[in-house]
Amino acid sequence: MRRFAGGLLALLLFASSLAAEPVDEIRALIDRVAASHCRFYRNGTWHEAEAAAEHLARKLRIARWTGRSGTAEDFIEQAGTRSSMSGEVYRVQCPGTPSRVSSEWLMELLRAVRAAPDARG
Repeated sequence: MRRFAGGLLALLLFASSLAAEPVDEIRALIDRVAASHCRFYRNGTWHEAEAAAEHLARKLRIARWTGRSGTAEDFIEQAGTRSSMSGEVYRVQCPGTPSRVSSEWLMELLRAVRAAPDARG
């Protein structure tokens, strides 16, 4: 019985670490958005990077609260691509570059987060 309980505990700890990992990765992604110096077009208005990061953080809290959190890719698709209110596609414009859809740019940031030495950005 002791062996079973130890195995169950190890399985639960492993599962909880998997559940936390995407959230950590998403938070690292949001931190990179905040530090980007890029502007974000959302619902007819351009917003600075910090405001965009705050908006994404709010969407992450809502997703977690409603049990809809998943992978970082899921988060980009569900929260970082278009407005849930208007359906309008989000755009990003970084210094010296033309604007483009946010999903492409966020996926690039995610690859950079994953390539970081500590894997958290």
